[in-house]
Amino acid sequence: MKVNYGHVMLFGSMVLSLNALAQHDSPPAKKIKYIDQSNMDLSVNPGDDFYDYASGTWVKNNPVPAKETRWGSFNVLRDFNINAVKTILTDAAADKRAKSGSVEKRVGDFYEAGMDSARIEKLGYTPIKPDLERVSKISDVNGILNEVAYMRTAGIASPMFGFFIAQDRKNITHMVPQFGQGGTTLPDRDYYLKSDPRSLKIQEAYKNYIVQLFTLSGSSPENAKKNAETIFGIEKSLAAAQMSRVEMRDPYKTYNKFGVADFSKTTPAVDWKSLMAKMKVTGEDTVLVGNPKFFTELNGMLSSVPVSDWKTYLQWNVLKNSASYLSTPFVKASFAYSQVLSGQKVQTPRWQRMSSLTDNSIGELLGQLYVQRYFKPEAKARMEQLVANLRKAFEIRIKNLDWMSDVTKEKALAKLHAFTPKIAYPDKWKNYDGLEIDRNAFFQNLRNSNVWDYNEMVKQLGKPVDRTKWGMTPPTVNAYYNPTMNEIVFPAGILQFPFFDPNADDAVNYGGIGAVIGHEMSHGFDDQGSQYDKDGSLRNWWTDEDRAKFMAKTKLLGEQFDSYKVLDSIHVNEKLTMGENIGDLGGLNVAYEAFKMTPEGKSNTKIDGFTPDQRFFLAWAQVWRGNILPESAAQQIVTDPHSPGEYRTIGAPVNMDAWYQAFDVKPGNKLYKKPEDRIKIW
Repeated sequence: MKVNYGHVMLFGSMVLSLNALAQHDSPPAKKIKYIDQSNMDLSVNPGDDFYDYASGTWVKNNPVPAKETRWGSFNVLRDFNINAVKTILTDAAADKRAKSGSVEKRVGDFYEAGMDSARIEKLGYTPIKPDLERVSKISDVNGILNEVAYMRTAGIASPMFGFFIAQDRKNITHMVPQFGQGGTTLPDRDYYLKSDPRSLKIQEAYKNYIVQLFTLSGSSPENAKKNAETIFGIEKSLAAAQMSRVEMRDPYKTYNKFGVADFSKTTPAVDWKSLMAKMKVTGEDTVLVGNPKFFTELNGMLSSVPVSDWKTYLQWNVLKNSASYLSTPFVKASFAYSQVLSGQKVQTPRWQRMSSLTDNSIGELLGQLYVQRYFKPEAKARMEQLVANLRKAFEIRIKNLDWMSDVTKEKALAKLHAFTPKIAYPDKWKNYDGLEIDRNAFFQNLRNSNVWDYNEMVKQLGKPVDRTKWGMTPPTVNAYYNPTMNEIVFPAGILQFPFFDPNADDAVNYGGIGAVIGHEMSHGFDDQGSQYDKDGSLRNWWTDEDRAKFMAKTKLLGEQFDSYKVLDSIHVNEKLTMGENIGDLGGLNVAYEAFKMTPEGKSNTKIDGFTPDQRFFLAWAQVWRGNILPESAAQQIVTDPHSPGEYRTIGAPVNMDAWYQAFDVKPGNKLYKKPEDRIKIW
């Protein structure tokens, strides 16, 4: 039910799921072998298959567990981390001495309410009965639109279209209301519009899911089936009006500024000034619209689709956003649908779902406890030094570019120097003032959390941009670059092996977290991020000639990734993954440049049988080792801007001369590229 009101441009989420931190109170750990030959397949020539060479034995010995959709080195850490969070939550829930209003009390009560399955079972679907009944009484289109507004402000759902408050990309000191395409349920518009066997199977599973939820909430089987066809028809029309994910990557194409009155003229059925007021937004005369065509199509649908069908659609939004938080039959139906999409064998344990939900809902309360117990302050100091070293290396590389003019280099360096790093946790914590949490009211806690988030978002209007805000919680094992803030962000959760360990040699840290830092920095200079200047404004700072050279290089990188396939037939979408591929290529090059400035980088001393350069590239490779279920692999290609792990392992190294030298890769090896064909961008 957690409604996503915000819109942080996560250009560089490095990974989808990683995690953990070393505990202060754990017993002394045995010495870690940071590059372990027992995980490798030394029978494979690294120049033929670097992925198998670096990780082959580990991959063979680590199939995907039943409760997961993928399993890799960072998923192992994710398991550690979610258990660390569980320990915090169970301790907080059991703390009888926690004072009312304290962080411990609020976090413990939220989690405990979610774990009270007996109370949740007893309630069935009664928490959403008032919502379903209210929708059933709507009599006209205005009633439909009013309900769309109410569902947002009441924390119920975000039907019909996307709405959020964010910086104006061309006037970054101002927060502005922004409207985007939306209204669909399946992971991508293509799932509605394609008719291949896999898409048809997913469509059928989706319709069955709709039937199940309506039946569970009192509809007859006949009406439930009719509802499924109605809902799928509406969502298919909305999908047809949407831009593709690739089109949405163009920051100019999605920047369309309207006066509120002018926006209303494009949609005669919707008075946006009036509707925005119902969404608690008043006094704003300008909005940004990601896809104006979507809204003109939606306007037509408000006339052509019967009010009764819209009511069914809105009831579905109530049901689908609540199902996972109701009694067991609803949870099982929700999981059965997700199984078809992901291939996951068994439901994730309740404690794990509730731990994640607590993090998603009140993550900066939980984060305070997480940092106190698990985060080592010396890790932050070490990260600050690594960021400084990577920035120095990136500067050297920009100055030495042979394809960029001095005038553009000067502006690129100005942007690099303007990067704001955020490490581990916020300097100023959210305290969630006014958010009511009741140990005996799980569903209401979620609604209250959603309402708090929405109100907090709307409150940004008319105020200075808050540059202290974070788009991820401290326990998150991930990282991101935000172009309008021109910031690189590394939550505490990623500052752990295989990315980072204060005790590891530099090769391991630079091949791990160093490459992550470089990756996020490179997002400031990828095909999207490079269109924003040092202040975060969407403004061209390139000469036409330099931009043309840059695009020619990205085209070559796209061709490389387009040649990669999963499941024997599905090609990596080089246009969707372009930003992440540039991030990997730039990040690994910059990390290597920085590594070569260290004493280890300048030496040839072997550790555990490997040279410093070999350890650097093997550290990078072991981050991406893993297995993934076929269903999830197919979905990833459609929806994920990151390339599959095996191709992230090799995509950047095959373009780096140092990798060839480190592993003696020669002509005739399968991964060999001629020196003149190796792609160098940053």
